[in-house]
Amino acid sequence: MSPKQDAPHGDRGETILVVEDDRSLREGLSMNFQLRGYRVLAAADGETGLRLALGERPDLIVLDLMLPGLDGLEVLDRLRSGRWTCRS
Repeated sequence: MSPKQDAPHGDRGETILVVEDDRSLREGLSMNFQLRGYRVLAAADGETGLRLALGERPDLIVLDLMLPGLDGLEVLDRLRSGRWTCRS
């Protein structure tokens, strides 16, 4: 393994997007990823998550399925198919 993968702390340079409407889960996941050295973006709904995914291009997305607005399956479908428009 490379040092980047082995390092438990520090700046890994990778970005994780957490899309979760439950505040305690979103904050807990975000905190744990940050403690491991990841840059973390967070969204509480599908539309915001989709905008962040498109604008920031994270390395990993942790996506809840049951979200207000666009549900997680619709977000995933739009990301996969290229239908990237959001309802504003």
